[in-house]
This record gives sequence, structure tokens and C-alpha cells, in this order.
Amino acid sequence: MKLFDTHFHFYGDQNQREYFDAIKIPELAYLLAAGGDFEGSVLARNFAEEIENSWFAAGIHPHSAEKEKNELKRFSEFRNHEKLVAVGEIGLDYFYDNSPRRCQREIMGHFLQLALEWQLPAIIHCRDADNKFDAYQDCHAMLSDFASDGGRFVVHCFSGTPHWAEKFMELGAFLGITGIVTFPKASNIRETLQVISDELLVIETDSPYLAPVPHRGKTNNPGYVIEVAKKIAEERSCSIEQIAELTTKNAFRLFNLEQ
Repeated sequence: MKLFDTHFHFYGDQNQREYFDAIKIPELAYLLAAGGDFEGSVLARNFAEEIENSWFAAGIHPHSAEKEKNELKRFSEFRNHEKLVAVGEIGLDYFYDNSPRRCQREIMGHFLQLALEWQLPAIIHCRDADNKFDAYQDCHAMLSDFASDGGRFVVHCFSGTPHWAEKFMELGAFLGITGIVTFPKASNIRETLQVISDELLVIETDSPYLAPVPHRGKTNNPGYVIEVAKKIAEERSCSIEQIAELTTKNAFRLFNLEQ
């Protein structure tokens, strides 16, 4: 059984090998380190260069959009790197609004254009205020144009509703499920699992955040991806081996990798 954690963050608190060896479980076969700003993207690249069967994405998280808006040209250094398989994470976050919304949209638009030019999928962050859907509406509008131009993407750490899952899937979106699915109050995620197409489901930890039950409250790490897989299998009434095979196959297709 081989699992692919399609989204985690490496912040360089340990060297890459020490970190990986500390969290390694037999089932964890593949990893993608996502950047959230320029320096984070460098750390993600360094991790992917050191660890076998790992890759990286480079981008600016909406939290950092205002702070990083003058760093855009620096991202050209990642182009054509053999382990760069996606642009991201990028997107909109209207829950915290750490950056002005107009700036968030501008940065997202810039990186969506890069994804088209570099012929890479985009990793999308979309979060809204409770019971609001403005971020989903704005993301969907931008991604509709992106998809019509041939763009491919995953909405990572999906935490919306079945309705929005279906709307994104109509654009060809993959949907990433995290440890939130194990949280007692996250019924919307478990409901959404019932409508996600088999061929569009991927699995992730988003570590060091969102540690799944029974590790909630601890620092998350990619080794906990197995708990996410177990819960998805339970909710979809299938075996964990089936979920591992399905989600790993999908991840290789999403990132255009050879398995």
C-alpha cells in the first residue's frame, strides 16, 4: 500500500533527511512540499531535491499576497526545475483577510498565468468566513477562465459544501481531503466525500497544520496521512488499500508524473 501526501509544508526546522526519517511510515511513499511565499518555495525545493519520491510547488499563499507582491519576478528561478510539478499554493482567503482581497486576486491571477505558461497544474487555497461563499464565488470565476484556457488545478484542503465541490469538479478540479475529515464537527467534509468523483479525489495532510484524530492538538506531519486515508475509506465504505491505490493514481495524473 502506497500513499501520496499531496500537500505539506516544510519550514526547515530540521534538515530534510532528519525530518523525513522522523516521520517516515512504510505506507508513505510519495510527498509534495508546497510553498506559500518565495522563501517557503525555496525550502520546498530543497526538500524535494534531497528526498527521493518527493516533489514541490512554488507560489504565494493569500496570507502573504501583500507582503510578497514585489517578489514575483524571483519565482522565475523555479521554472523548468525537474522536481517542480505545480504552481502553488495560491488562492483566496476571506476568512482571515491577512491581505487585501484585491491584492489576493491579483496575485492569484498572476500565478494562474504562470501555471498556463509553465504547463503545470495549480494548487488552490479557498477559504471563506463562516457561512459566507464570496471566496468560493471569486475563485470559481477565476478558475473558470483558467480551465477554459486549458488550466488544471486542485482545490487543496477542501472545506466547502457538496454544492461547491460539484461546481469545481465541473471545471475538472481535483479535491484534496485532509485530516479535517476526522474532526467531529466536520460533517460537511464527510458529506462532500459522497459526491467527489473517484477520479478527482486526492489525499493530503497540510502539515504541520490540521493533525487528524487521534493526533489532534499535536503538530501534524506527513506520516499522519494514514489516518486521513482510514477515515476516507470508512466514509466511502471501502478498504484503505483501495483508497491508497485510487488517490495515489490520481495524484500521479494530477501532477503528470510517471508511476
